[in-house]
Amino acid sequence: MSFTKTRTKPITFEKEMLNVNIFPTRDEMGKIAARDVANRINEILSKKEEINIIFAAAPSQNEFLHYLKNDKTVPWHKINAFHMDEYIGLDEDAPQGFANFLKDRLFNKVPFKSTHYINGLASDTDEECKRYGNLLQIYPVDIVCLGIGENGHIAFNDPPVADFNDPKIIKVVELEHACRQQQVNDKCFETISLVPENAFTLTIPTLLHAKYMFCIVPSKLKAEAVNETINGIISEKCPATILRTKKDAILYLEEDSASLLKSLVSD
Repeated sequence: MSFTKTRTKPITFEKEMLNVNIFPTRDEMGKIAARDVANRINEILSKKEEINIIFAAAPSQNEFLHYLKNDKTVPWHKINAFHMDEYIGLDEDAPQGFANFLKDRLFNKVPFKSTHYINGLASDTDEECKRYGNLLQIYPVDIVCLGIGENGHIAFNDPPVADFNDPKIIKVVELEHACRQQQVNDKCFETISLVPENAFTLTIPTLLHAKYMFCIVPSKLKAEAVNETINGIISEKCPATILRTKKDAILYLEEDSASLLKSLVSD
């Protein structure tokens, strides 16, 4: 029997510096994550005039983004928004593009102070990395809202290209097969042949530079990656393990994504 099946309240624990919250349902997970992010936004804005937030673009974020955009307490006009990765070479209006995903679910739905997009069609990828990297230096990140991939990646830092000491702010990467297959599993593409092979990604140090990190991870397909994130050796073989070294990082799970964590939670 699933260890959260009969529970109505979240299970919480810490693994090193990472706070972990397990909810009975995906909807509850997204709702509470959105509430926590909204509260943190307002706390930070009580001390400064504007803040900078990086968002992930993936179906795993749908519930979270839905509740966040409908939170009436958030002063969107004081927030500069960024995204953390983007395919290279997709058509400008392709719904799979991460900029388009976020425009559809959040960026065009609320009145941000500014929104900043990675250009996946840039003719010079080095210049695009320089341009976006410069923006992130002008707008130092306060909050990152992210997920974890089936292969343990954060952003598009797949195991073969992940570097906990990466000197770059943003870089071009070749996507691992498992990462591309996830896009098919998520029903973003019909076949793996349609998934781009290269992408821009913010690097792991760039993400960790944020003061606060909120990581939202639903789905049975993520259970192995979640288990490795919490129980595995901290290394680039599972990039998400680095979250255990980050103060003020919170991991939000639900019954399915937490299904391999039974040994960590007593009945």
